[in-house]
Amino acid sequence: MDAISKAPLRAATLAARRALSDAQRREASVRIVERLLRLPELREASTVLVYAALREEVDLTTLLGPLHERGARTLFPRVRGDRLDLVAAVDLGTLQLGHRGVREPAGRAVDPAVVDIAVVPGVAFDPRGGRLGAGGGHYDRLLAELAGTTIRIGAAFDCQLVPHIPRQAHDQPVDLVVTERSVHRVARP
Repeated sequence: MDAISKAPLRAATLAARRALSDAQRREASVRIVERLLRLPELREASTVLVYAALREEVDLTTLLGPLHERGARTLFPRVRGDRLDLVAAVDLGTLQLGHRGVREPAGRAVDPAVVDIAVVPGVAFDPRGGRLGAGGGHYDRLLAELAGTTIRIGAAFDCQLVPHIPRQAHDQPVDLVVTERSVHRVARP
């Protein structure tokens, strides 16, 4: 299935996410972070990739404090052409507006191989780890660069969970999908 065929699924899921009120998104984000913090994989991680949410995405802000208390280092993505660099940052206040209005870190890029856990956004996910992004391929390229041992987690609202996402050869799956209502673990091939 090509990118054009994914357009209706992307549009429908974005509309469902947009239909959530700010209060619903805040409450669901808190519940998603609570689920993330209970994951055994996250408890043992020393380097965690997170992201600065756009208004309609799952907000991971409340995840940062507990991660730092556990001694974990947090990395945020920064767009460099068609790639994502990873840069260490402790809080959202140190980030600057970057590509498409996304807050990005300044500083030296870190080798993606050091990431233990990658918590990534997406437009839609399916219970088998399928991920549909915004269409630029930035996260697909980044996920392909991570070490084989890196746990990839999709953070999404329940309305973003769909029965099936068609995959192309370049599409990178996640190992877990965490919503405010559920955690879906995917068996790696």
